[in-house]
This record gives sequence, C-alpha cells and structure tokens, in this order.
Amino acid sequence: MTADPAQWLAKLLTSLEVPAPEAAYRIERIELVERRFVLPIKIAAILMLVHSFRASPWFGTALSALDVAVDTVQTISVIYVAVNVVVAVVLFFTRRLPFVLIRWAVFASSLVDAVFLAGVTLLTGGYDSVLYWLFVGLIVRNAASIPPAWSQLVLNLCASFCYVSAGLLDIAISENVAEAFVQPMRGAIPVELPESPTENLLIRVVVLLLTTACCYGLQVLLEKQRLAVGEARESGLREGQLRLAGRLAAEIAHQIKNPLAIINTAAFSARRALAAGKGVAPQQIGIIEEEVERADRIITQVMGYAQLAEGHVERLNVAEELDHALAQVFPSAAGYAVTVQRRYAAHLPPLLMQRSHLAAILENLLLNAREATPGAGHIAVSARAAPDNTVEIEIGDNGPGIPPDKQERIFEAYYTTKAKGTGLGLAIVKHNVELYGGAVRVESALGKGARFILVFPAKTKI
Repeated sequence: MTADPAQWLAKLLTSLEVPAPEAAYRIERIELVERRFVLPIKIAAILMLVHSFRASPWFGTALSALDVAVDTVQTISVIYVAVNVVVAVVLFFTRRLPFVLIRWAVFASSLVDAVFLAGVTLLTGGYDSVLYWLFVGLIVRNAASIPPAWSQLVLNLCASFCYVSAGLLDIAISENVAEAFVQPMRGAIPVELPESPTENLLIRVVVLLLTTACCYGLQVLLEKQRLAVGEARESGLREGQLRLAGRLAAEIAHQIKNPLAIINTAAFSARRALAAGKGVAPQQIGIIEEEVERADRIITQVMGYAQLAEGHVERLNVAEELDHALAQVFPSAAGYAVTVQRRYAAHLPPLLMQRSHLAAILENLLLNAREATPGAGHIAVSARAAPDNTVEIEIGDNGPGIPPDKQERIFEAYYTTKAKGTGLGLAIVKHNVELYGGAVRVESALGKGARFILVFPAKTKI
C-alpha cells in the first residue's frame, strides 16, 4: 500500500524541522563566519572594485545597453558599501545589541550581497562569468551563518534567482547587440546568430539548487546531532545532581533518625520506670513521645528525597505532561464544573528531568487551583518557550486569591491556610523546581485569583 503523497510530504517537512538554536550559539556562529571570515574578504573585494571603477574600464567597450548596466552597478555599489558599513558596526557590537537586530542585519547583508554579485556578474560575462562560483560560495556562507530554518532556504533561493536574472538579462542584451550588428548586413553576407545558452544556464541553476538542498540537509543532520549530544550531556549532569542530592538526603536522615531512636527508647524506659512506681513525670513522657512522632513524620518526608537517586532523567514533552496532570486532577468521570483553558506554544523544548518530579509540581498546583474554585470556576494553563530557550509554565485560577501578607510564606513547609492542609504541597513544588535550577513565583490579588509561574532553565545550573 503506497503512502499518500500529502502525508509523505508532511513527514518530509517535519523531519527537516529542527528547533532554533539558542541566541548565544547563533551569535557565536555569526561572529565566527561573518566578522572573522566574511568581513575581511568583503573589505578587500570592495577596495578592488573601487579601484576597477576608477582606474580602467575592465568591462571592455560598453555599448548603450551595457552603459546603463554599468551606471546602475556603480550606483548599487555606493549603496552596497553603505550597507556593509552598517553591518560591520553591528557585527562589532553583537554582545550589546538585541539579537533580533543582529539576525536581520545578517539576513539583509546576505541578500544585498546576492543582488550586488548579480550586477557584477552581468558586467563580466553573464552566465559565462567566473563569478558564478561566488554564488555557490554565497550559499555555503549563508548555511554557515544562518541555522537551518526557512529563512536560510528563502535566502539561498533568492541568491539563485539573482544569478538567473543576471544570466537572462545578459542573454537578452547579447541578442539585442547581435541583432543590431546583423540588421545592416542582412542580404549581403549570411550571418548566423549564436546559439542560445539557456541549456548551460539551466545546468548551473540546478547546481545552485542542489547546493542549497545539500547544505540545508547537512545542517539539519549536524544540528540534530548537536542537540542529541547536548541532551545526553544535560541528562548526565542532572542524573549526577539527583544522585548527589539523594545521597545527601539519605545521610542526613540517617544521622537524625539514630538519636530519635534513642529518644524513643528512653521514653519507653521512662514509662517502664513509671509503671514500677519510680518518680517520672507523665507529662514529660507525653512530650517526648509527641516530639518523636512529629520528628519521625518530618524525617519520613526527608527520606523521600533519598529516592531521588532511584529515578532516571527523561526527555519530557511539556504539553503531554500538562495534559496528563490535568487528566489526573480533573478526571472526566468526576464531572467537575471547572472550565480549563489550555494554551501551549508550538515547538516547546523538552524538559530533562524525572517524570515524577514534574508530575508532583503540576498536580499540586492544579489541585490547589481546583480547591480554590469549587464551583463553576475557570483555570488557565499555558506553556511557552522564552527567547533564552527556557520553558515557562503558568497555572492560574479565578478563585478568591491569596492575601499579600501570606504570599511570602505559602512555599514554606507545613505552612497552610486550609483547615485540613498539610502545608507540604507548595513546598514540594518549590523544592522540585529549584532542584533543576528553576524558579517559581506567585502573582495574586484578593478577589482576582492566583497565578503560579514556573520557569525551567534550558541548561543545568550547578
């Protein structure tokens, strides 16, 4: 059974998509390619071009149609030099300027390079010009400067179009010139017009298009390999962090549990002494036992951190984990009257963490939101990727809100405003988020609900 062509094309396009690299990595590529390599070559080429325009007519004898082209290229040259001066200034201040400005400056510079190169190609032989190979180099340069995205394809296709335009314009000028020479001699000497060079031009255009496709495909493979290596390294770092945290928690729990066992034994001995008629205050026995029981509950929670070493870091899809947490807190069979609004951005970067940790974070926040809106409430869940490739998750409700004087304490362990609350839900949320170098904050006002914002970094912070 053959696959549907539309489905096959959709799968092909999906396989060619890769997440945009972080801004710092793209700036490093731009500095390496554009500032250290391309910019010195451009300076040398502009100086040679200026000398050629002022010193000698290196085009040969110009006819009227070609004179217009020469004047046009000279005018474009002035614009070209001005654009490159601006781009050079941007390249020398890449660490201080917004990345959006740097990205568009490089895009505009490459586009202007293609247009200007097409003009010079027209004056130096058109489709036969040796400058054709500079278009191939321009495509490779664009692939090195711009990550694999549709902007790279558009830019390289524009470069190919510029070469085609220069070649076709050269053909048109050659035919007009030939016709002008042949017209007065018609009837006297048989003159054959030159053959059309369209076939040669087509071959060269195919080479440009193949170079564009190969550069893009190779970059997709290299980028996916870079992401896989980065994720493997990130997983190793986080696994090490979790094992270290688990060992530390187990050691602390063990050191505290031993004296508690001794206290418990002492309480048991004191009770036996009391039963034997010796003078031991019953209140003291009760206090000891109560403190032991309370301390044991705390240690049980601390011992839960020792399980950190038992899990494994996974590559989690944020949208899928949010949907799963919503299904757990709001099962369809329960018939909750709460309206849940979901807004997930496309192409969210994966989170490298233990699934149980993220589930505990999301379910605790959703449970709080559900309890804050017992009637027909409204809960909004959103996820987006910030420009620095961090993931930001927001969970908000239209409940009564949190008083300002209590917002600073809601993340403390055992602090609760509920009659039957344990005070551990938000403490677990804060601990699990900060365990991965993230942060959590709350925005709330009385009568306007509450909104919890989680930020997970793209890289491990040690």
